[in-house]
Amino acid sequence: MSKISFDNTAYAFAYMSDKELKKAVQLYQMMGKPWLVKLGGVFAPALLKWKLPVKGIIRNTIYQQFVGGETLEATLPAVQKLAKYNVDCILDYGVEGGEGEANFDRATEEFIRVINFAANEKNIPFMSIKVTGFARFALLEKIHGQTPEIVAANGEVILAGLTEEELAEWNRVEERMERIAATASKAKVGVMVDAEETWIQYPVDALTMKMMKKYNQKDVILFNTIQLYRHDRLAFLQLSHTVAKENDFILGAKIVRGAYMEKERKRAAEMGYASPIQLTKEASDKDYNLAIEFCIEHLNRISVIVASHNENSSALAASLLDRKGIAHDHPHVHFSQLYGMSDNITFNLAKDGYKVSKYLPFGPIEDVIPYLLRRAQENSSIAGQTGRELQLLRKEMVRRKAAAGR
Repeated sequence: MSKISFDNTAYAFAYMSDKELKKAVQLYQMMGKPWLVKLGGVFAPALLKWKLPVKGIIRNTIYQQFVGGETLEATLPAVQKLAKYNVDCILDYGVEGGEGEANFDRATEEFIRVINFAANEKNIPFMSIKVTGFARFALLEKIHGQTPEIVAANGEVILAGLTEEELAEWNRVEERMERIAATASKAKVGVMVDAEETWIQYPVDALTMKMMKKYNQKDVILFNTIQLYRHDRLAFLQLSHTVAKENDFILGAKIVRGAYMEKERKRAAEMGYASPIQLTKEASDKDYNLAIEFCIEHLNRISVIVASHNENSSALAASLLDRKGIAHDHPHVHFSQLYGMSDNITFNLAKDGYKVSKYLPFGPIEDVIPYLLRRAQENSSIAGQTGRELQLLRKEMVRRKAAAGR
């Protein structure tokens, strides 16, 4: 393991005032109560829909902790504050847009606006997109169902079963992706393509790989997201690497554990097929670490984003660089955590010279509620996550009181 320690709270929370630290403690205490998180998940969206005066409460608690601002421009104070500690940002338009061509075009324009904004800020090297932001879910599902994995990995899809209208619709999806990729390439801003549900993932893989072939020749512009809580994705990462070698481009790989576990298991049980999710957390952890090892072993052909709140996996990646004599700021290795979480990992990595970013969403309160509820549920459900965050925050409060002689 690396010599790096994630226990230094002075580094981890240096960017927080005493008041901000206290508020974070109070928020994580609330998220440590699953019944309260469940209650919030039921009532918050309804109260906002009924236009009851709850925005102020949300804005000053969970929203402030996990979101950069209501508009793109409003993220700047957070971006600039993080820059002081050598922490970059990944901008994420947190609005989960609706269906319809007009909404898809609007989302595409917003993604392009984010890219152009990031191009003018030194410490925003990446932004994030969801293909479901500009493509109809049912269309992706239909294409996925007739496209083998090996075809998708080569940047292609099977369109034989589509109607003329669906073919035209898919062409518009490809055109939107092309516009996003071309803009990002010109601006030299990386685009992380989020993973989706397993039953629509292959067209997402195909679009991303197709754009990588074109735009990841010299600079690394496109990154596919590989979810290692799926038992088949380590093999897909290796297959993607083979495709990159054969086609002479650099594979961009954002390595995550995953985001749709309960939904995936429920659908598999209801529809009577084998769950795509690992049987145990240990199996997921093992594949995650193997994926990190594989990427670092092939940095000449892979640019990896180690996106994790897991201290062991982050330390493993850091130690591999040291073991192999690879510079901490190697251009093909980047670490990332969500804004408002795991500051002990982020800021201690940055202090040791590693390239690290905070994933920074933005958007109006009513639009980012689904994102916020997932963060609350994630902290509530992941064994030890809330407890670890609270332990570190309280440790820093005690340290500051002792330092001030209080």
